[in-house]
Amino acid sequence: MSQAPISNALGIVHPISLSHGRNAEVWDVSGKRYIDFVGGIGVLNLGHCHPQVVAAVREQAGKLTHSAFNAVPHEGYGRLMEALARFVPVSYPLSGMLTNSGAEAAENALKLVRAATGRTAVIAFDGGFHGRTLATLNLNGKVAPYKQKVGVLPGPVYHLPYPSADNGVSREQALAAMERLFSVEIDRAEVACFIVEPVQGEGGFQALDAAFAQDLRRFCDAHGILLIIDEIQSGFGRSGQRFAFSRLGIEPDLLLLGKSMAGGLPLAAVVGRRELMDALPKGGLGGTYSGNPIACAAALATLEAMSDSNLATWGELQESTILARYTSWQQAPWAAAIGRLSGVGAMRGIELRSATGGPGSERLASLLAAAREQGLLLMPSGQHRHIIRLLAPLTTERAILDEGFDLFEHCLARLG
Repeated sequence: MSQAPISNALGIVHPISLSHGRNAEVWDVSGKRYIDFVGGIGVLNLGHCHPQVVAAVREQAGKLTHSAFNAVPHEGYGRLMEALARFVPVSYPLSGMLTNSGAEAAENALKLVRAATGRTAVIAFDGGFHGRTLATLNLNGKVAPYKQKVGVLPGPVYHLPYPSADNGVSREQALAAMERLFSVEIDRAEVACFIVEPVQGEGGFQALDAAFAQDLRRFCDAHGILLIIDEIQSGFGRSGQRFAFSRLGIEPDLLLLGKSMAGGLPLAAVVGRRELMDALPKGGLGGTYSGNPIACAAALATLEAMSDSNLATWGELQESTILARYTSWQQAPWAAAIGRLSGVGAMRGIELRSATGGPGSERLASLLAAAREQGLLLMPSGQHRHIIRLLAPLTTERAILDEGFDLFEHCLARLG
């Protein structure tokens, strides 16, 4: 990638420069082809340049490129909100607003819960990730690199262990930590909300314990605390269902959406119960670019493509392929390098171990470079940056998926 006047504070995983892409394949400016298991970090569930999305963008670009909705509304915003109200599987009438990014959706959710509850404290979870803006930084469940050198962050925010079969933290441990928090740190009457990912993204594709999620829902209901569920990365089919909260047997009060919502265009949303979405005075929500007409058109095409039958077909192919490959790796000469397979559906993480059995951070760094050289792009995650998170487009063709895993196995064999 050529040197450009770009801040060095931007961390680059793969130092290449892409030219174009199609579904799960991309090409760099030199013409080299790669299989993309990064998927824009969860943005491209429908792949690069999905035909329906491209057609919708082209048509909209010839009609109206922008109108700030809170100044002069446009029809795409309303049509998309109606489509989301049908697509999000909750039992109550849905209301919401569109934003430009997931972090912006989280920021607006924090404003709404403050207005609705009159409280300010937020409880998040270890390993969680909710954005890079100043308020969302404090929600994140790790310091490096996000919270370094930025000083005091908006709060108050408290963190609890994230219970999951994927990390060894039990429901009982998380409940005990919650009891301690309210005994030692803060009165529960001061807590506005909990915010949680049903499957952690940056944290290593760890799936939330369903029994704990139901405990948490009951606790919130009993104490007037709101529950924000962040599905920015896990939503829109990645978990095998429209949204991962459905597998937990609960509903959110507010739901954060983003990433794959608009097929690659910048668009996100906070949606939920109408009484919460109406908690701020008129003008308290909005944004110049929020709900841009072209992004709305892309999102409408995305939702149309994401029928339940398509999501089931795509998810089953990826999940069955990943599970079969992972099972076969247990017999490979390099099996000791592979740890747990985390996550659910097509949202899976592959843990790498070191030669001594600890987190394989160095091994993963070597794997990223080796796979890229062979034509496969992978994405790291986890507290120790030792978990590969698989984010190939849900629409990836079987042959391309198999080719990608063949390259993965070849590189692991070479690394030992």
